[in-house]
Amino acid sequence: MDETQQFFQEIEKSLKEDSFVKLTLSKPIRKSEDLENVYLREVAIKDEKMISFTYRFKTNDQVKNYTFEEAIKELENLLQNSFRIATLFTLEKDIAIRFNKKGKATITNNPPTFSDKLPADHDKQKVKRASESEFLFHLGIKDKQGKVIPKMADKFKQINKYLEIIDGLLKSTSLPKKINIVDMGSGKGYLTFALYDFLRNTRKLDVQVTGIELRGELVTYCNEVAKKCEYHDLSFVSERIENYDEAKIDILIALHACDTATDDAIYKGLISKSSLIICAPCCHKQVRQSVKGTAQENPILKYGIFKERQFEMVTDTIRALLLEKNQYNTKVFEFISNEHTRKNVMLVGSKASKAPNIEAIDAKIEGLKKEYGVAEHYLETQLDKGFR
Repeated sequence: MDETQQFFQEIEKSLKEDSFVKLTLSKPIRKSEDLENVYLREVAIKDEKMISFTYRFKTNDQVKNYTFEEAIKELENLLQNSFRIATLFTLEKDIAIRFNKKGKATITNNPPTFSDKLPADHDKQKVKRASESEFLFHLGIKDKQGKVIPKMADKFKQINKYLEIIDGLLKSTSLPKKINIVDMGSGKGYLTFALYDFLRNTRKLDVQVTGIELRGELVTYCNEVAKKCEYHDLSFVSERIENYDEAKIDILIALHACDTATDDAIYKGLISKSSLIICAPCCHKQVRQSVKGTAQENPILKYGIFKERQFEMVTDTIRALLLEKNQYNTKVFEFISNEHTRKNVMLVGSKASKAPNIEAIDAKIEGLKKEYGVAEHYLETQLDKGFR
C-alpha cells in the first residue's frame, strides 16, 4: 500500500469511528494559484452527514457540500493538481501527507491537536464584516461588479481582520450611547470608512467618527467620499495629531502613525481618559536615535537588523507599561500576518477599574531604559510635562 492509499484509508477510518475533526489542504503547487487553501469538515444537512469544502481564494471564500464518495474524488483531484500538503486532524492523532515536486508522498503522524469534534451543524462561515458596503467601490477596493480588485486583496483582508478585532474589543468595553471615535493618521481612510460603516450599519451604534490627517488632499478626498456614501457622522480634518484638541474621545485609534506621532496619539487618548486606545505603531526611530553613540554590551545589538527590531520592542513595551501606569489593561498582538504587511503589531489599552502599582511599573520602565541605554522615551516625557 502506498502513502496516498494509506492517507485515504485514515480518512475513511476516522469518519467511520467518528474521530474525524477536519482536514486542510495547503501549499499550492503553483504560486500563481488563486486558490490558497481548502478546509474540509463534517456537516449535517437534513439529517444526512456530508463533507463541506471551504475553498479559500485570495478575494473570497466558496463553500460546497459533497457526499463521502464525491468528497474523496474531489480530494484526490485537489491533491493531484493543486496542493502539496494535506493534514487530517482526528481525535486520536494528526496525520499529514506531503508531496515533493516529483510527486513522491511522505506521511507523518503527530499527537492530536483537538480533543473535541466540531459541531456538525456549525456551518457558520468566517464573517466578512466589510462586504457589500458602498465605500469599497469609491475607495477603489471593489469594481463596479462588486468584485475585489486583485491588487487590493490584501487591503480587503486587512479591513476585515481589523473589524474582527474591533468587534471583539467592543464586547468587553463599556461605552456611552453616543460614541465619539477619533482616528489619528487616517490616511486615505480605508480603515476609518470600514469602522464607521461597520459600527453604524452593522452594529447599529450611534457613533461620531473623525479622521485626523495632515495631508489636505486626502482630507478633501475622504470628505467627498463620505458625502457620496451619505455617512453624515463621519468627517475628516486636516491637522497635526499633537495640535488636535477634543475634550472627550471615547475610542482613540492610531494605525501606522509614524514614529512619535503614535506617542502623540496615545497621549491624547490618555488625557481624554478614552475607554479604548488602539494603535498599530510604525517607524520606531526616536528611541533608536536616542542611543546613538552609546556603547551596547548586548551582542544582539551589534547587528543592524536585530538592533532595529529590538528597539521596536523596547519602544512598544514602554508604551504598553505607560498605558498600564495610567490604569489601562494592555495587550500586544499580531494585527495581520506578515504576509500582508510588515506593520503588523497592534497595541491595545482598555480602561481598567483596578488602580495600578505605579512604583512597580516605574521600576520596570527604568530597568528597560537602563538595560538598553535609553535616555528618553518621548511618550513618557510628554506625560511628565502634561500631568505636572
